[in-house]
Amino acid sequence: MIAIQLTNTRAWLEAHQRLVLAAAAITAIAYPFVVKPYILSLGIEVLIFAIFAMSLDLLLGYTGLPSFGHAAFFGLGAYIVAYMTSRNELALGLTDNLLLALPVVLLATALVAVVVGFFALRTSGIYFLMITLAFAQMLFSIAIRWSSVTGGSDGLTGVPRPALGLGGFTYAFESRESFYFLVLGLFLTVWLLLRRIVSSPFGMTLRGIRENEQRMRALGYNTFRYKTAAFALAGMFASVSGLLLAQYFWHAAPQNLYWAMSGQVLIMLVVGGTGTLTGPILGAALMRLLPNFASTYTDRWQTLLGLVLIMFVLFAPKGIVGVLRGGRKQP
Repeated sequence: MIAIQLTNTRAWLEAHQRLVLAAAAITAIAYPFVVKPYILSLGIEVLIFAIFAMSLDLLLGYTGLPSFGHAAFFGLGAYIVAYMTSRNELALGLTDNLLLALPVVLLATALVAVVVGFFALRTSGIYFLMITLAFAQMLFSIAIRWSSVTGGSDGLTGVPRPALGLGGFTYAFESRESFYFLVLGLFLTVWLLLRRIVSSPFGMTLRGIRENEQRMRALGYNTFRYKTAAFALAGMFASVSGLLLAQYFWHAAPQNLYWAMSGQVLIMLVVGGTGTLTGPILGAALMRLLPNFASTYTDRWQTLLGLVLIMFVLFAPKGIVGVLRGGRKQP
């Protein structure tokens, strides 16, 4: 009898999950056709920052690495694509072809992440947090001072919208609606890849490192290599969001490398819930939408935002996902 009840419950949950996914897919497809341009812009921003937050979750939620310099890879992705596409003297043929620009961004960011991880991952805890912050601030300083390459405090402007070019076929994502579907496609790709990663033996090893790294070493795992791989993957996924943001706003700014951006995505992750792929999405939606809507009703929207964050810390330490699952802080 118990086995039958468990089977029925599992079947109901699977059917409910399929129904939710179908409703989400229909909503995502119809979204740009039923909302105003401003609301569509907010949706694009939410998807971009959801990719950014999911990339950090691979470090913090699944590997237990509290990075405070993740904006380094976000900003690096933005600057690489901006430099390749807005500086004609390169003549690389990457002006608008995403199929060429994206691999270059991913490879360059991965190399930087491996170098940074080689030094940062030799520390742990607060020291790891501080050294990642130091690397990000170093890149921010370079972006401000190396004006001949980065545009200085003004950043790089004139970043064109991407296009897909293969053979004699080219499609440019010039309209807001077409760019939304590009961002949606990359968001789903990153989500599926991360879901596969965290469910694989590699992902299970990362969770073991998060829970007890010494025990994983005793079992024969080279935890440094696993953490380096996770650090590089997280940097690559973060660069995708930076690339999209630069192409959406036609601009790569040094603020994308600043510590405040790292703090912003960290808050998204904490509010949404770490250790899940749903939490970063919900956190990104709340932290991007709440300030925009609250500011239309009150000039004290920052106070309201602070109160919301305090409420989450006090009463929902596991974030929105924890609330939805019935999680509560124990007295």
